[in-house]
Amino acid sequence: MAYKKILTVQDISCVGQCSLTVALPILSACGHETCVLPSAVLSTHTGGFSGFTFRDLTEDMPAICDHWQREKISFSGIYTGYLGSIRQIDHVRDIMKKVAAPDCIKVVDPAMADFGKLYTGFDEAFVEAMKSLCAEADYVLPNVTESCFLTGVDYRTEYDRAYVDLLLEKLTQIGCKNIILTGISYAPGRTGVVLLEKGVYRYHEHEMLPITCHGTGDIYASAFVGALLRGKDAYTAARIAANYTMECVRYTATVEDHWYGAAFEPVLGKLIGML
Repeated sequence: MAYKKILTVQDISCVGQCSLTVALPILSACGHETCVLPSAVLSTHTGGFSGFTFRDLTEDMPAICDHWQREKISFSGIYTGYLGSIRQIDHVRDIMKKVAAPDCIKVVDPAMADFGKLYTGFDEAFVEAMKSLCAEADYVLPNVTESCFLTGVDYRTEYDRAYVDLLLEKLTQIGCKNIILTGISYAPGRTGVVLLEKGVYRYHEHEMLPITCHGTGDIYASAFVGALLRGKDAYTAARIAANYTMECVRYTATVEDHWYGAAFEPVLGKLIGML
């Protein structure tokens, strides 16, 4: 296996098991040199904590990229998660152009919405900017809510294959090349992920667990990128990431009062075994 250098761009929530505190250990466990570009630093994530601190690092991003260019640093993979503003999206598009190695794989998780609503602080202008970033990616990983905002399709909690096909068609029309839709449920008690790669539809279905955890989207995206850059085909990477995320949720259910994140660390060995 080639030793790959990956850049991940997202915030650091110092406590809360999400964003960079998830991506860095998972990508490293997959055997990659993992480099980071923090977009912001928060004392905790924003889901359930109050009074958290926030430091915006937008102004630092161009200077960091300029330094990398002077040092002739480039990356075999670039993976973006939560970005806090349109300016950060613009910076990331520029960074992708300047420090991507030949054949660099670019993955965008358009982390901006869930359960039918945009995250606090985001608006339609942000959605429009995110469309342009998704069009730059080799793979995009939206959930149903994010897909609806990106495409203008009405959000539904109950749907069929025709609805999912419509989302995929509309995402393709805005420039998305290969798409992994997460949290796709066609039957009670079941959920899974849909992959549309080079026009071919594939679905990996698994059990729907009765609990939810903060940060599972970050776990999934990081494991997908880690497996993909290990040389797994996209469907296998999508399946590994889904199965690993399930293991994280199962373990978290055994930990008392662990409401703020998914306990992914104790089951990292299972991810390594899947690879």
